[in-house]
Amino acid sequence: MGAGTGSYEPSQTVLAVEPSSVMIAQRPAGSARALEASAESIPVADDSADAAMALLTVHHWGDLEAGIGELLRIARQRIVILTWDYTISRGFWLLEEYLPEAAALDDTRAVAIDRLVTLLGGARVETVPVPHDCTDGFLAAFWRRPEAYLDPEVRAGISVFAQTGDEVLRPGLARLSDDLSSGRWHRRHADLLDREALDVGYRLLVADL
Repeated sequence: MGAGTGSYEPSQTVLAVEPSSVMIAQRPAGSARALEASAESIPVADDSADAAMALLTVHHWGDLEAGIGELLRIARQRIVILTWDYTISRGFWLLEEYLPEAAALDDTRAVAIDRLVTLLGGARVETVPVPHDCTDGFLAAFWRRPEAYLDPEVRAGISVFAQTGDEVLRPGLARLSDDLSSGRWHRRHADLLDREALDVGYRLLVADL
């Protein structure tokens, strides 16, 4: 659900559901068949999938209850959701020290983990640490590579930055640039420089049906 351009799909994916025709058009050759539809109304039969997966997408849904209801309707065995716990992620150094405006936006759209667990009728919650050399480009992927956040192309791939806008982010990014140039960031966050992975709040919810 919310498959986008297919970045997160395992090889055994048989159907990708994505509401944006623009993103569907960017899916690479050989990707799973894409269906232009929203998570809140999926035009497939009941119990038609072994498993349903929604990665970093539930915060974009207009009707969370309807979307989770659809996952429960179509999945026979398992539902997997990757999201974040905003009570932890708001302490991420980038948001807390430099871009509080983005943190405020994240708070308004974040979905509480407990709420998701309740809607799923129960789920185990697993912590997903982010490796320092993560090849993806989501918000906290560059926690040990702070200079990446100064790259407009990197920021364009992170929805909260795109929605906040460069004009709002510019003062905080300027402070980050100054702190990197002066070495202040590295002194302040010396404890991160030898870390292999970091818990920045990402959580995997697994509901076995």
